Amino acid sequence: MANLNSYNPFSRRESHSAGAITTYKVLTLLTWLLSVVVSVWYTVHGHLWGINYRHRSAFTLNSVIASIFWIVLFVLQLGYVGHLFSKKTEVVHAASSVGSHFIVNNLLHALFVWLFTRPHFHWAEVVLVVNLVNLVSLYFRHNTYPRFIHAPVVSGPLAWTFVAIYWNGAIMVPHQNSLVARIFANIFIWSLLAFGLFFLGVYNDYTMSFSLSVLAAAIGVAQFTHHIVALQWIFAFIIMGILFLATLGVAVPVWTGRDIRWRKRTEVTDAERAPLLNE
Repeated sequence: MANLNSYNPFSRRESHSAGAITTYKVLTLLTWLLSVVVSVWYTVHGHLWGINYRHRSAFTLNSVIASIFWIVLFVLQLGYVGHLFSKKTEVVHAASSVGSHFIVNNLLHALFVWLFTRPHFHWAEVVLVVNLVNLVSLYFRHNTYPRFIHAPVVSGPLAWTFVAIYWNGAIMVPHQNSLVARIFANIFIWSLLAFGLFFLGVYNDYTMSFSLSVLAAAIGVAQFTHHIVALQWIFAFIIMGILFLATLGVAVPVWTGRDIRWRKRTEVTDAERAPLLNE
C-alpha cells in the first residue's frame, strides 16, 4: 500500500521531491493557461454566453457578474501558481499538495467549456460531475491551507462547479421553461444556500459562502431581467443576501483578530495562515 501511495499523485505527503515540484510548476502553469485561453476564446467570440442566453432557463447566469467572478478567480489562481515558485519551503509544500487536483480541475474546466459551446450538454454535465468529485475530494483532504491557496484552488472552483451543474443541467433538460421545470428549479436553488452554510458552519469557510453569494446574484439578475414576475430571482436574491451576511458574520471577526466565537482548538494569531476558523 505504501508503494502504491508513492505513485498516487493525489495522496497526502509530508514532503515533495525537487522533481515532483518541478513537474507541478510546469503542469500547473500550462493547464492554467489552457483553462484561461479556452475560456477567453469562447467568451470573446460570443459562444459561451451566447448559448447561455439562447437556452434560457431558471439557472441562466448574468454574463457580466459571472465573467467578473472568473476574471477575479483566474487572477487569484495566477497568484497561487506564483507560490509554487516561492523561496519558502512551507509555501511550496502547501501549493504542491493541492497541485494534482488543480491540474485536473483546469483540464476538466477547459473540456467543459469546449463541450458546452459545441453544444454537447450531456457530456458537459458528466465532466462537471467528475470535477465536482475531484474538488470535493480536494476540499476534504486539504481544507486548512492559507487563503491564497484555498480560495483560488479549492472553494472558488468548487462553488462554480456546483452552480454550473445546475446551469448546464437546466439547459440539458427538455422543456426547461415549463411549469414543472420551474417548480423543480425553485426547489433546487435552495441547495446553494445549504451548500454554502454547510461549509460555513462546519469549516467556517467564508470564501465558499461568498463565492456562492456572487453566483446566486448572477442567477438573480439574469432571472429578474427575463422574468420579472417569477419566484426564481426572488429566491436567488434571498440566498445571496443570507450568504453574504453570514460571510460577513464569520469573516469580519477573522480580519479584525476577534475570531473566537467558532474556535474549537488553539488560537491562530496570523489570519493569513488560516483560511478557515477551524484550523
